[in-house]
Amino acid sequence: MSTASTHPQRLYLMRVGTIPERNLPFVCYLIQMADGKNILIDSGLPTDVHPPAGMPTPTLEKNVVEQLAMLGLTPDNIDVLICTHFDGDHTGYHEAFPRAELIVQRRHYTIAQNHPRFMRSRSHWDQPVERYRFVDGDTTLFPGVELIETSGHAPGHQSVLVRLPETGAVLLAIDAVPAQSAFTVDRQPAPSDDNKDELIASTQKLLDLVEREQVTLVVFGHDGTQWQTIKKLPDYYA
Repeated sequence: MSTASTHPQRLYLMRVGTIPERNLPFVCYLIQMADGKNILIDSGLPTDVHPPAGMPTPTLEKNVVEQLAMLGLTPDNIDVLICTHFDGDHTGYHEAFPRAELIVQRRHYTIAQNHPRFMRSRSHWDQPVERYRFVDGDTTLFPGVELIETSGHAPGHQSVLVRLPETGAVLLAIDAVPAQSAFTVDRQPAPSDDNKDELIASTQKLLDLVEREQVTLVVFGHDGTQWQTIKKLPDYYA
């Protein structure tokens, strides 16, 4: 039986880089549990960032390790690293967290092994396989932390639902829905999206989840307008 001590207490949002001319932020997240466990979601841009053709080079801000230090945390304090997917702007510092258990959808990990899209970032996510825990579909990782399988942007992409004691349910859509303007089933896929049918299905799934679970805040993965208005580390949602 779950107890209050195992539930999320704080959610920090970190912006680790941006493309100013496109108002495009690059981000990751930290959940702190009441029992002291620290859960990192993605690890942001690497120093050796190589943007896709036609994409400007991002301006780097404080990286994830530097931002965690603002809270008095070191990489060794991270217990779990949720890997939403292996695009380079989400995996830049995976190797910096040697004690963390890495959580990924089995489908994503399997496809990434031989997918050209994820080769540029492989040096960051290709950690010893015994460090990974593979999940299949929607999974309750801890009480109040749920992984939502949302393929479409990438096969086996996952979003995260966090249930906070004061704020309520917060959905981290990640790249399943990168901006509020895309949170509609009439959306069109971007060039970086993998599968239109899965993308639309995942969007509908999240729209239904927001209504069913009375989600109070949806955080979109790359929405520069939203990221100007929401709380960022060292501030937090409780």
